[in-house]
Formats: sequence, structure tokens, C-alpha cells
Amino acid sequence: MAIHPIDYRYGTPEMRAVWTEENRFACIVRAEAALARAGADFGLVPEAAADRIGENAKRASLSRAKEIEAEINHDMMAIVKAIAEVCGESGGWVHYGATSNDILDTATGLQLKESLGILNAKLRDLLAVLLQHSHDTRYLVCAARTHGQIGVPTTYGLRFAIWAAEIARHLDRLSELTPRVAVGQLTGAVGTQAALGERGIEIQERMMELLGLVPVAVSNQVIARDRYAEYFMFLANVATTLDKIGIALRTLQRTEIAEVEEAFGKKQVGSSTMPHKRNPIRSEQVCGLARVIRSAVEPALQNNTLWDERDLTNSSCERVIFPEATILADHCTRLLTGVLEGLVIREENIRKNLDLLHGVNMAESVMIALAGKGMDRQLAHEMVRVASMKALAEGKPLDEILAQDPAAVRCLSRQEIHDLLNPDRYTGTAVQQVERLYENLKRNYLNG
Repeated sequence: MAIHPIDYRYGTPEMRAVWTEENRFACIVRAEAALARAGADFGLVPEAAADRIGENAKRASLSRAKEIEAEINHDMMAIVKAIAEVCGESGGWVHYGATSNDILDTATGLQLKESLGILNAKLRDLLAVLLQHSHDTRYLVCAARTHGQIGVPTTYGLRFAIWAAEIARHLDRLSELTPRVAVGQLTGAVGTQAALGERGIEIQERMMELLGLVPVAVSNQVIARDRYAEYFMFLANVATTLDKIGIALRTLQRTEIAEVEEAFGKKQVGSSTMPHKRNPIRSEQVCGLARVIRSAVEPALQNNTLWDERDLTNSSCERVIFPEATILADHCTRLLTGVLEGLVIREENIRKNLDLLHGVNMAESVMIALAGKGMDRQLAHEMVRVASMKALAEGKPLDEILAQDPAAVRCLSRQEIHDLLNPDRYTGTAVQQVERLYENLKRNYLNG
């Protein structure tokens, strides 16, 4: 019976598979086999025993491990016994020289490496969509807003480019944190490697080489959780970017703005009672689940504050937050990518909103021109401010109001004022910024 919505509503098959109980068990088995092989390579475990363990460990079953756990009430030792049973006489060498978290944390490292690989691919897909939108709309002038109020113009291309640049930074962060997060350890009961003898460091390095993980430099009984805290903060950071984009799309889909719209199926229903509704439910889902992903940061940070060489307070917490936050972050990335791929852009409404204030939103352009003609910048600001307030109050175009000001017309002709109020002429270097970013990110993150 499914309980958590991840089981039936959220998540992609590939990321769910990483965090299944079965895959967790398989990663633990892989770690035990690598431990035996590394021990054999340095004379700690008989070669024949390591070979036998490597050949047979994967025959161990999760169901058998659970039966044993019900008897002994220790999950890791139950798995050790289950593996030992299928390895015959060589089973006595399973787990030799290790403590539970050498295997458990190393298995987590394997899961994190796989998860980060999936997230890397998904973020690149999202980046590609954002870059294409930025390129396609680089000339599409629109009303920018600050404090929720219309300001001077920007372009949709610049908006998409800003989001793309943020995703690219997340890809950089992912690359940087992977060797700090996808790690494993073989340090023994309290971190001294005493059970491994003088070559413990080399055995650990060999074990991690076999598994494709980075070995810790030092550890106690557990891998220090600052590494995992960084991972969860990364997920929260990504989720917040997705949340930010989702909020922007939802805002721009408001009825009175209506500049963009999520794709809406022919048979899709927007409301159980209002048949006309076309709600941005996918963007809303992203924004809602981002809150859950961010909520993992606080427990992840607290998991680093364990007693002495270790306690068990992190364990139960991590069983929840690792799969939940990772699966939801992957889900939200894919979901928002789909929203953007099908995004409807309403150019007629973009233009209508751009012209909504009849030139008042272009006041900065006039003020800068007046200052360029020699007027004191502060006086120019006050003159245009007064004119703008009057234009808004009377519902008249700004150029009509400015034409009545002798100081303004002494500096600028009516045609010059008219041209200054043209939003298409006041987008600065927006197009150049987008084109430069497009080429740079496409080359460096999307292989050209």
C-alpha cells in the first residue's frame, strides 16, 4: 500500500530506482565485495575468499536479510550474515576489518554519485530549453517590473538568459561538490583503521577505486555530515531557482498580465466548478515541492552534530531526507523543463502591457536625455517625475504632458521626446548580453 506521494505521484522512474530499498541493498553488497577484494589485494583476506565473495555476494537477498534482522535487530549485521550465507566457507571473511558505517556510508556514496549524474543530465536539459528561449526571444521587448510595478523595458531573452546563467552555476556547483559528496570510507570502529593494520590507508584507497568513489582523508566511525549538508543545500539552492522561475511564470500568467501560459491540453480541466480556468498547476507544484526540498537543510545540518565519534541520531533522519529531497528535486527539474518546453508566449499581450502606461514607464529615458543636453541631473529627475505623476493622474501620454513644460521643450523637440518614449529603443545591451551568454553556455555546457 502506497503512503508517500513519491510512491505514486511524484518522481521519475530513474531517480526512484536509485533510492529503492533494493538498490540500497545492492550498493551495500557491492561495497562488501569491494572490501573483500581490496583486503585480498593487500594480503588481509585470502584471494580465494575474496573471489568467492565477489562471485556470490550478489546472490544474497534482501528478504533473507530482513528475516535475520527480525531476529538480531541490527540491519547491517543482518546483511553481513545474509551475504556470508551465500558465500559458503568464505563467508567468514565478509565485512573483515570494517564497521557498519564503512559500508553504509560508502553505499550512500554510490547512491549519491548516481543521483548527481541524473541531476546533472536533467539540469543540462533545463539549461538547453532556457537557452533556446533566450535566443528565440532576444528581440522581444517587454515591460520589466520592480516592486510589482512596471519599470523601463527589458527583453524576454534577457529574462530567460538570467535563469539559464543560474542553472549553469548550479552545474558548476554540482561538479565541484561531487568529489566531496560521492565519497566512501574504510576507517573502522572509531576512525583509526586499527583492524586493518599498517596498510589501512592503501586498502581504503583500493576499495574506493574499485567502487569509483573518492576516499575520505580522515574520519571517525562515520563520514562527516558537513559533506551531506552541502548536498542538501545544493538541492535546496536548485529548488529555489526552480521556485523563482515558477513564481515568475505564474505571475506572468495572471489574467490581467497574460504574457505567458502553461500549455493546456484539449481535455484538461482547470477547476471542478469554474469551467473557464486554465491554471498554472505544474509551476505551482514546483513551487510547493520546493518548500519540502528546502526543509531538508535544517536536519541535514543537525546530522553533523553527533556525539563523540558517533551516535545514531542521523540514521533515521537520513533514511527520510535522502530519498525524499533527491527524488523531489529531480521531479521538479523535469517538471519545470516540460513547462518551459510547452510554454505559450503571448506577444500581443506583452506589447499591450509594454504600452499600458502611455510612455510613463519611459521616464528614465527622458531624464537621461535631458541631463545629456546639459540640464542638472537632479533637476531633470524632478521635472520628469512631476510630469509622470501628472500623466498618471490625468490618464494622458507622457509626451503630451512634457510638451507643455517650457524647460523640457527648450532641451528636446517633440519628435525627440516621442522617440525617447519608444521602448524598442531603450533596451541597452540586452540583445548583446543574451547572444554572448547563449554562445558561451552552449559551448561550455551543451557541447556546442
